[in-house]
Amino acid sequence: MFDFNYYTPTKVVFGKNTESRVAELVKEFGGTKLLIHYGGGSVVRSGLLKRVTDTLDAAGISYVTLGGAVPNPHLGLVYEGIELCKKEKVDFLLAVGGGSAIDSAKAIGYGVANDGDVWDFYDYKRQAAAALPLGVILTIAATGSEMSDSSVITKEEGLVKRGYSSDYSRPRFAIMNPELTMTLPDYQTACGCTDIMMHTMERYFTNGGNMEITDALAEGLLRTVKKNALILCEDPGNYDARAEVMWAGSLAHNGLTGCGNDGGDWMTHKLEHELGGLYDVAHGAGLAAIWGSWARYVYKDCLPRFKKFALNVMDVEDVGSDEEIALCGIEAMEEFYRSIHMPTNLRELGVEPTEEELVLMAKKCAVGVGGEMGSAKVLNEEAMLSIYRASM
Repeated sequence: MFDFNYYTPTKVVFGKNTESRVAELVKEFGGTKLLIHYGGGSVVRSGLLKRVTDTLDAAGISYVTLGGAVPNPHLGLVYEGIELCKKEKVDFLLAVGGGSAIDSAKAIGYGVANDGDVWDFYDYKRQAAAALPLGVILTIAATGSEMSDSSVITKEEGLVKRGYSSDYSRPRFAIMNPELTMTLPDYQTACGCTDIMMHTMERYFTNGGNMEITDALAEGLLRTVKKNALILCEDPGNYDARAEVMWAGSLAHNGLTGCGNDGGDWMTHKLEHELGGLYDVAHGAGLAAIWGSWARYVYKDCLPRFKKFALNVMDVEDVGSDEEIALCGIEAMEEFYRSIHMPTNLRELGVEPTEEELVLMAKKCAVGVGGEMGSAKVLNEEAMLSIYRASM
């Protein structure tokens, strides 16, 4: 195992009707003038946004609003939010929605609290020195951004999708009411479950240091999401299943399942970022479409981990060679994806890149990771292109 630091300062308020506590939490963490940042019309249509603003009005807390956050959130809206916050002297951010609204709010927080172009952080040119404090009312269990240090933004010019991580952006509080996820389309629920599992798997498939307790937590989380994702396919209104998935989403990306290892592999995410940037696909679906091709490319270099995954998560029988067991685990994972109506290749995802586009994505991915990256297996641009080709 490796030494590690574990830092999770977010106060979690979990359960039914917890959004009614937003005003007291904003006051607890010193907010006096808010930017409420949200996505499309769902938080408006559901009445959630009005409930939030009514609560803030009753508490005498002033605010301005900015909607429009989209999947693969855009840098242009981040710039708009930065200017609005400066103009209105906002001192606290409240994201109401899923990962897109939260990630966009994090970027706005960096932009307000630091001089210069906020994209510099996502372009790895410099590090943030501060961020506006942020609270979250979560409506989609997926990205784990409600407890993580990470955010991902897409720059429209060049369709470049990049992530940036800093403890400054960890939310001060996260309100999590599983009932708020019940209006989600089945596809978004399945995408969320996929993203949650992938955050854990990225940390699991490593060649650098592992702890038995961390592995047990990761495997239990994966089994729990797998089980409850199938329940939600049949019974979308099942509160307990939604609660399990929502809490798993936070635990999958707050650092817990990476304690003691080398930080994880993350190449499936990096490969998907180029798909999301170029084609604007749903993140979870993009991950599912690329994972099998990545796994088959790297599994021989990380065989003990793939065997353990097959036995402990996918319930593969311990029969045959280690390689046969590992491949059965990969196949079982792809069968699970299909069972929740997720794609297992790019054509099922609905995109058919040309060879030129595959080459472009590999080149951009290599640039984005600084040339090469990976823990299960280190991948360079040539390897990235091979995985993209195989995912067709």
